[in-house]
Formats: sequence, structure tokens, C-alpha cells
Amino acid sequence: MPAATSGGSRHRKQPPGSPSRRRHAARMAAAAAGTTLLVGGAVVTAVTHWPGQANPAQGLADAVRAAGSAAPVSAPAAGGQTNEEWLKKPFAESARRKVQQPPAAPAPPVYRNPFRGVPGLRPERIDMGVDFGGSGPVYALGHAVITNATGSSAGWPGGGWITYRLTDGPAAGLTVFVAEDVKPAVQVGQEVSSSTVIGNRFDGGAGIETGWAQPDGSSAESQLAAAGAISGQGPFPTRVGLNFEELLQVLGVADAPNIAQPASGILPPDYRPEWTAAMLRP
Repeated sequence: MPAATSGGSRHRKQPPGSPSRRRHAARMAAAAAGTTLLVGGAVVTAVTHWPGQANPAQGLADAVRAAGSAAPVSAPAAGGQTNEEWLKKPFAESARRKVQQPPAAPAPPVYRNPFRGVPGLRPERIDMGVDFGGSGPVYALGHAVITNATGSSAGWPGGGWITYRLTDGPAAGLTVFVAEDVKPAVQVGQEVSSSTVIGNRFDGGAGIETGWAQPDGSSAESQLAAAGAISGQGPFPTRVGLNFEELLQVLGVADAPNIAQPASGILPPDYRPEWTAAMLRP
């Protein structure tokens, strides 16, 4: 006969329906599910959803019943909340935080006013491009690649000649010039954006001119036969000059004084006839 042990009573098997057996079953279920809670003296599981159940509180109710707790599932928990309310609170807090998240920042504009840094900018006439008076930094319209940058061009008063090819937005592929009393701040091949200062306008008596350039950047677009072959002798305003003026107006630049005069030359098909609609299109 086996010798009796002092701890033998601890290994005695409990009846199937005893409270000890029910508590043991609840502990096993809790260990399988994860996070546990102590409810009515029994260990139960806090779950978000059990298979086949319609709401997250049902899993807690089943675990409490399995533990044989005398306390109902709706009994007040810590803070005066029922167990269902306590379990649902994290989901309500998460939904509230999502609602209160700030809206996404709007996308930056494709093009910006290139003369926004020139105090007291003075609109002058529209000729091959658009003329202005005033001193200060000149920015690129938008994302572009510099194709010319010199301060000693013989063909322009003041010697400044900068051209860049736009690579983004509704005018992508077109070339812009900035000329006359401007000192380049960029180099050929440099990639720029609307935040890049491409040149600094100085008060040399000639002012500054900007507009559409020929595709190779050699001169103003108006001098090509496709645009009417109008050079610095006029007649002004040119159609390509008026077209660039409209783009500047969309960006907030004030009107040129001769904007209402009849236009000369031709607007090539590469240039949009109406920039307001093009810039507002998503």
C-alpha cells in the first residue's frame, strides 16, 4: 500500500460541479484568450469579440457565467460603470480621437507669384513679355530646370537673361524667360521650384521683363514665325505677352496698363488660351 503523504489532500479530485472546478475552467479559458479580469472572485477574459457573438460584451458575459459568479454581468464596475460600459469605453475613445484628428493640409499650389518678394512692384507695358519696375528677388513659377543663366546678354538692356523649362503643372514643357535688370542666382541644369530665387532684380533703369521664351531659350517666343515674328520694335502688346500676363494675373500680379489694347501676332497651339480655367482644374 502506498505511504500516505501530508499533502495528499491537495491532490484530491474535486466533484465536476464544484465551485473550484468552475473557477478552474474559467482560468483555462482566460489563459487561452489573453487579457484577464477578476470578476466576482473568478478570473475571466476581456475580449473584443468571440466567434459567433454579435457584440464585444457578450464574451465577458459568457466568461462570468462560466466562472459561476453570483454578480450579474451588468453589476457596476470601477467608477460606477457596468462591465459592458467599461469594455466599450476604449472603442468609444478611439472613435472620438479619429473624429478630432485635424484635416490633411491642402496641396501646395502648382505655380506661385514670381514677384511676391519685390516690394512696390510696378506693372508696366506688355510687349514681347510683361515689363515691371521694382527691386528684389525673383522666384521661378514652379518646378523647372534652368536652361540659360547669364548677366551679360548683349540683346537685352541690363544684360540679364535667365530661362527655365517648366516640368510640372498645366504649362509643363513651356519655357519662361526673365530678362534685363536681373542678376542670375542659379546655374544651367539646376532644378528649381516656386521657392527658389532664380535672380535678383536691381534698379538699372531698364526694368525687368518676363514671358514665354522660345523652346531652345535663345530669345522671346514672339520672335518665332509661329508667334508672328514680332521683335523688340513691336507692334505691342503681343498675343504671347498677353497670354503670359493672364497667367500672372491668376497668381495675383496686378494688371499691366496696356492690357486692353488690341494684340498683335499669333498664339501658338502649345499655349493655353485661357489660364484661369487651367489653373483651377484639379
